[in-house]
Parts: sequence; structure tokens; C-alpha cells
Amino acid sequence: MFMADIASVRVLYTGDYSREEDCHLCAAEIPQFSLYFNSEKMAKTIRRLAEKTLEVGESVSGFLVKKAFTCQIMALDDLHVFSQLSTENISQRITIAYNGAFGVLKHRLKHIFESVESLPDEESEGPAFRVHERLTVKYESEKHISLHWRSDPISDMVSDSVIISILLILILITSYC
Repeated sequence: MFMADIASVRVLYTGDYSREEDCHLCAAEIPQFSLYFNSEKMAKTIRRLAEKTLEVGESVSGFLVKKAFTCQIMALDDLHVFSQLSTENISQRITIAYNGAFGVLKHRLKHIFESVESLPDEESEGPAFRVHERLTVKYESEKHISLHWRSDPISDMVSDSVIISILLILILITSYC
């Protein structure tokens, strides 16, 4: 139960969430009222983004943080200062059993992907190539290859498609043998 006071008229509201209908103990007419909300949103740039004065129409790049009905735009480097969030770089590696020729794998992936470039042997231990400048495929042994990439949405998508392509190549190799 609670008491509502609207335009000097008090109404006692009882709602006990039972199967009975709610009852209102005051028969007085309640005047209509309207709520108006300002649809304009304002976001303030803070810390590093606020160091430079922006011109009208100039764009800014950062994170939009909403907190207690206020909006703030901050740089990625300032995220840990104003929130409990942190950012990290994740390097991923997967080893796949592959008993085919490494040159055949590179040749097949060149037909699927636009950018497949060989890496110098001194940069990687053994033969290796890079797909779309994001994913490195290394020859580990006669029976294994490994894929290395920094995790982000695009690199993860490229790695998923390369892994599926490798598995399809393996299916083709085993079906012809």
C-alpha cells in the first residue's frame, strides 16, 4: 500500500498482487498530467579527448559511457580511469593435425583468399605464410601446422574461415587417397 499525492488529492493505492482486483479508496477525480522529455542528448568529452577543442561538425572517436543519466565520451586509454573495465590484447594459437604438403595448403588458400604472403625463414622457425596480414600459418612438423593471430573480430573471422578451409582440404586429401 502507498499514498499518492497528485495535485493536492491524496489517493491510497493498495495492490497486493493477489487475484483480487486492485482497489482505490478515493473517488476524487485525478487531473490529467503530461510528462515532457527533452529528446536531445549531450555527451561530454573527458580527459584526453577534451584536451583538443572540437569544431562544429568535427567527429570524435572514443567510447560512449552512460552513467547516472549522463553521457561521456572517452578515449580507450582512459577507460580504466573512469570505469572498472580494462583492455587487453589476446594472442591465439591453434595446432591442427595436417599430414598434407605445406605447399599444397598455401596454394589452395591462395585460391580462396586474396592476400597470402610467404614469411622469411628468419622471422619464423620453418616455412610460414601470412593470410590477410592478420593470421600466420606455420609448418610445425610433418603432421602438424599451427595458426597464430591477435584476437579481434576480423582476425577471428579470418582464422575461422582458414580453419574450415584447412579441414575441407583435409577431407579432399583423404577422399582421393
